[in-house]
Amino acid sequence: MARILSINVSAEKGERKTPAGIARLKAGHGISGDAHAGGWHRQVSLLAMESIEKMIGKGLDVGPGAFAENLTTEGMDLPGLPVGTRLQAGAALLEVTQIGKECHDRCAIYYQAGDCVMPREGIFARVLEGGTVRAGDSISVI
Repeated sequence: MARILSINVSAEKGERKTPAGIARLKAGHGISGDAHAGGWHRQVSLLAMESIEKMIGKGLDVGPGAFAENLTTEGMDLPGLPVGTRLQAGAALLEVTQIGKECHDRCAIYYQAGDCVMPREGIFARVLEGGTVRAGDSISVI
């Protein structure tokens, strides 16, 4: 069973997110209190721990939130999900809107390792139905 390992938020864009343990997702908005929330298609970002482990294997000291992802998951092939996939994440319902992203500037992780997984393996979603999400909650394809 796939699960949410960590919920990560930041008050400002361009900074690492820190674990929150619990978050309230609002329909059409994203995570309350997170800098990336808003009325657009990338309300919530997700990255698998399996992807983060690839960067740890390259010698980086990184963990959940280091890639500015909101939800760090385990046990689900996130980049293999097609756009339009609906995910039940705790009490919230998400819809995948984008796989990967274009990075206009190289991040600190790229400069340290010569690579970054977020542009290829991170995914983005919008919140269809709000609800509370906790670290340890299951995440599944609907």
